[in-house]
Parts: sequence; structure tokens; C-alpha cells
Amino acid sequence: MIETCTRMAWHADRREWEALKTVFADEVRLDYTSLNGGEPAVLSPELIVDAWSRVLGGFDATQHLVTNHLVTFEGDTAVCTASFQATHRLADPFGAPLWTLGGTYRFDLVRAGDAAWRISGVVMTATWADGNKELMALAAAAG
Repeated sequence: MIETCTRMAWHADRREWEALKTVFADEVRLDYTSLNGGEPAVLSPELIVDAWSRVLGGFDATQHLVTNHLVTFEGDTAVCTASFQATHRLADPFGAPLWTLGGTYRFDLVRAGDAAWRISGVVMTATWADGNKELMALAAAAG
């Protein structure tokens, strides 16, 4: 189950978009409001990967480290909380090439019909950042 959470970061950083889709349940509640504002969204794996590939694909490189996993189980559901640090690199002639973000993830997981764990919800809580946040907009425009 921790491996499923790790694979989300692994596949995203390696731009393995088809493999990334496989870590998600059919519907996923994404909450990135601590960073972006707005409201959480319920999306399909295809819509998540389409959006992430456009933004993350615009960076020269990304590295999402996910650690200190704490897991609770209840039948065929689980909650995994973990710390993260995400570094984003993009050459920028007008600013620093790095933006690093840290905080916590809460992953809600369900056991699928094939007995594998799938992510049904992600709450990302950003608690600190360093570097050039403008890289996100530049990467999205490039991706």
C-alpha cells in the first residue's frame, strides 16, 4: 500500500503517464487547495494524468520525495499520511531555476477488485516553499 503512494511520485517524476494512471481508483478526490486555493475536485485518472503531464512535463526535471508513512487500515480502505518534499527544475533566464515545496500528503486508498491498493483521494498540505514559484506557470505554458 505504501508502494502505491510511492509509485504516484515515481511515475510522475519519470513521466510514465500510463503507469501513473494505474495507481488511482476510478474516481479520485484531489485537494491541492493549500497551494492553489479553490475547491477540491473529483477526477478520473485520465484527467489527473492529462493535467499533471502538461504541468510536470514542462519542467526540465522534478523529484518528489515521500517519506515517514503512517498507515491505518479499516477493511478494504486505508489512510496513509506522509511527509513530502518536491523539487522542480526549469531553466529560467529571469529567475532561479528551482522551486522546492514541502509538507504532508494524506492518501485515501481502496482495495481494488484485483486486491491491489488504489488511491481514491489525495490531500496535499503545503507547509513551506523555497525558490521560484513562478516556475509552475512557466512549466504549464511550456507543457
